[in-house]
Amino acid sequence: MKPDNAILVDLDHVTLRFERGVVALNDVSLRIHEGERICILGANGSGKSTLASVLCGLLAPDQGGVSLLGRKVAQDGDVNYDAYEAVRRELGLVFQNPDDQIVTTVVEDDVAFGPENLGMAPEQIETRVRRELKRVAMQSFAKADPTRLSGGQKQRVAIAGALAMGPRVLVLDEPGSSLDVRGRRSIMRVMNRLHAAGTTIVHVTHFMEEALCADRVIVMDHGRIILEGEPQRVFSQGDTIRNLGLEEPFSARLASRLAQLGVPVRWTCSADDLKDQLVNLGKELVVDDLAPAGTRSRLGARDEVPASQSPHATEGRISASGVSYSYAGTNGRQAVGGASFEIAPGTSCALIGQTGSGKSTLLRLICALEKPDAGRLEVNGFDVSKRRERRMLHGQVGYVMQHPERQLFAETVWEDVAFGPTNLGLSVEEVRHRCVSALDLVGLADQESASPFDLSGGQQRLCAIAGVLAMRPRLLILDEPMAGLDPRGRQAIRSILGKIHSLGVTVVQVTHSMEDAALQQQVIVLDQGSVVAQGTPHEVFNARTGQTLHERGLGLPQPLAWAQELAASGLDLGQDPLNLSDLARAIAHQLDPAASSSPRDRGKE
Repeated sequence: MKPDNAILVDLDHVTLRFERGVVALNDVSLRIHEGERICILGANGSGKSTLASVLCGLLAPDQGGVSLLGRKVAQDGDVNYDAYEAVRRELGLVFQNPDDQIVTTVVEDDVAFGPENLGMAPEQIETRVRRELKRVAMQSFAKADPTRLSGGQKQRVAIAGALAMGPRVLVLDEPGSSLDVRGRRSIMRVMNRLHAAGTTIVHVTHFMEEALCADRVIVMDHGRIILEGEPQRVFSQGDTIRNLGLEEPFSARLASRLAQLGVPVRWTCSADDLKDQLVNLGKELVVDDLAPAGTRSRLGARDEVPASQSPHATEGRISASGVSYSYAGTNGRQAVGGASFEIAPGTSCALIGQTGSGKSTLLRLICALEKPDAGRLEVNGFDVSKRRERRMLHGQVGYVMQHPERQLFAETVWEDVAFGPTNLGLSVEEVRHRCVSALDLVGLADQESASPFDLSGGQQRLCAIAGVLAMRPRLLILDEPMAGLDPRGRQAIRSILGKIHSLGVTVVQVTHSMEDAALQQQVIVLDQGSVVAQGTPHEVFNARTGQTLHERGLGLPQPLAWAQELAASGLDLGQDPLNLSDLARAIAHQLDPAASSSPRDRGKE
């Protein structure tokens, strides 16, 4: 982007209020030039999505001025509707929730919807539909019903629909929040190509690494722009970033941790820069191998099933043998095919797989919301294929769906949390005891009288989880519990799940984060409805499995991927680290065995 490029978006002291006086944007001024790539960061509720809606012409502010594509569309509450109508044709938006954007029952028709409304010729529409579905790797689903797609697949359809309109400015509101590793990489490649072709891009995200590709990063808090500048400059203000509920990119956190361990590296948020520094340090030093040839150390593993649990116990146990299931109207296409696995009582388990691999369907089967077409599935000792035994599971299995905050309905947080245990027929005293405990566990004890709809997005997620926890399940099932949350929200969920697991509850979660999967005791990998790998994190994630996982649309946890890339450059750590601390210690020990156990480091452990 050249400094003299045309200004496509100009916000001048914009303030926007919602009902009950909530200030969503507070005195925001921002200029975006043609061809620029902007990334907007901020905690849940900071105003990112509201700003995105103003930038693409969906919302007009109460105060201040807005110019889009060179036309003044709003000034101090006076809206020029004709100007808005004229510019919206060249402004594209991809919503955070694809269900808000998909309007037809056939994928290719949905992608064609926008161009048709622009009056394009049928031949041109057909060409654009094919091109954009291919860009987002959904060409094989052109005739599919969007309502039958997974959340990630729906998101890709929504992105294709926005691209088909050929916008000059494309605003994407967390487009990767529901996507697997391959899906996010695909979307980033699409944005890279669009940016190279001159499209102006505004990208809202909670993935810090994605912000490194931007020309400019904007960080918001309580409706205000707090930080603004090139990625390196913004992320160098680490204390401010963390205080805002965010985190630095992985490479920046690793550089800081290495410096604490005494490794002489300069701070950077560039992965390539940090790897070059480490490889060069390795060339200057001669050190002995950490492990004998042919062996690799395994650090930070949580590989053991809790010893306190009897192998014959049924409460919290899941046993699947040859389980298959197909949805109606899919011509027998199996969502789950021949799945076999065991999850022992008291285990923390992650289900991973690319979008559409059958993870959510498998969770519904475990929760007895669907009945297997074939095979045997036992949960807590009950055969879920039998109606009578499915009923016995009522109240024993807690299910937290994708975006559970959308299931909130009561007038107060307390009423919402109390709904489940009340329906179990418990006494008023017991219901109160459970609600108090659940709200205290998720950190919402001071919000019991509040409306759940007045909470932030992250707090709504916690409220929904509290409602499930109040039923005291021995088996907790969660479908992408951290999707769409900011770093602080994700850490809060991790902490809560850790506390629940420590009470002996079996915790099974679907996740697209390989780092979160590596924190569990067991990992099950699904691909096209089948279980293709299972075991401890070190059995699933290691130097031998990386290529296979990549081929299945997944990847390795970042620490292990870093270790492999360093080894390929000549700095072999001799270990398969699965978290940042272990990676940092392995690097420090390889470069200087004394550094990883220095007094300064021990004081920080």
